[in-house]
Amino acid sequence: MNRREFLATAAAAPIVSQSSAPAKPFVCVHQISSNGFDYKTAMEGYSKAGIRAVEVVLAKAKEFADKESPAKARKLLDDLGLKAASTSNHIGAVEPNPNRAKNLDDLKAKCELVRTLGADRLVLVPAMTTKPTEDDYTRGVDNLREAGDVAKPFGVSLMFEFSRFFTLAQSLSTALWFVRTANHPNVRLMLDTYHFWIGPSKVEDLETLRDGELLHVHCEDTPREPVRELLEQRHRVLPGEGIAPLKKIVDALKGKKYAGALSVELFDPAFQQMDPYQLGTKIRAAVEPLT
Repeated sequence: MNRREFLATAAAAPIVSQSSAPAKPFVCVHQISSNGFDYKTAMEGYSKAGIRAVEVVLAKAKEFADKESPAKARKLLDDLGLKAASTSNHIGAVEPNPNRAKNLDDLKAKCELVRTLGADRLVLVPAMTTKPTEDDYTRGVDNLREAGDVAKPFGVSLMFEFSRFFTLAQSLSTALWFVRTANHPNVRLMLDTYHFWIGPSKVEDLETLRDGELLHVHCEDTPREPVRELLEQRHRVLPGEGIAPLKKIVDALKGKKYAGALSVELFDPAFQQMDPYQLGTKIRAAVEPLT
């Protein structure tokens, strides 16, 4: 082949862009990690640190929206190059709740704000603290479907989160049972690596996930001390600074076609009072090796 033929062939060949590369998980910061700061300050710091995906705390966004407007809360994200990859959170919609009607009204209002912010998902936590009964599970599935019906007109998916610190759903297997039994298009599954590792779940349980079934991940590490029985929310640490096999967990999720956010949710006041730019920089460095 002469030079002219080579150039003609090269010109005719399709250009493969970077966008054709397989999707993979990406870095995200949960705004609760900067709970000592307001919505605008936190978002500005994250953007400066090169963060592009955030999990918005709706209470913080509402404070800003009440002073400015919901549209300006969205515009701030757009101007800073940030995408609301998720929003957090809502409790009381699955477990027994004597104020259920009001709870669903509150859920509707949150879904409206979620949509305004440009997001399409909201974390749903069954925050029950008493010993559940069989009836609580039967009713819980019905409640979950009803909550899904509330979210559906807004195009919002409710992401069921299991938690070691509550009683209705502490494991991946129970969360899967809820989501699969509810069988609602706007009810999806999420996983928090901290609750996964310190609770009764097993790494082998990840094999029970179906491809694409997982919608969102909170990604934090577990410290060596204190012992698991004494662990609290505040003990979460940055990925790579603890003993949880996060690389193994994330790789297993990738094998199940997960390509969503790895959202770091920290409760230690030392993190929550850290300058959001500095925290965002630390989170990027900690999570990028996992993506």
